[in-house]
Amino acid sequence: QVQLVESGGGLVQAGGSLRLSCAASGSIFSINAMGWYRQAPGKQRELVATIISSGRAVYADSVKGRFTITGDNAKNTVYLQMNSLKPEDTAVYYCNFNVVGERPIIGPVDYWGQGTQVTVSS
Repeated sequence: QVQLVESGGGLVQAGGSLRLSCAASGSIFSINAMGWYRQAPGKQRELVATIISSGRAVYADSVKGRFTITGDNAKNTVYLQMNSLKPEDTAVYYCNFNVVGERPIIGPVDYWGQGTQVTVSS
């Protein structure tokens, strides 16, 4: 099994910044993609950003130019730098890893973090 542990959420004023981290542990053979999703009350979970093994990243239009996703495959860790935060960014943020497991080799399989709350006040 693979476990993802998130950190970095919190309360911040509009215009502020936060950096989320998500570290994976367990028997991972390879990582195909890492990403961040968020879910606000009453809304569907939506993609925020994702990065694939080549380093190519894609962002939701709502965060483009403000958020930056980076990954460290050697450390099995993904980060989300969030700048110029807006109240509408308030949500629970979830990290996601698409991986191939090891011992035995299984996959690709999606794993999710526990979620971390980001609240942006106006």
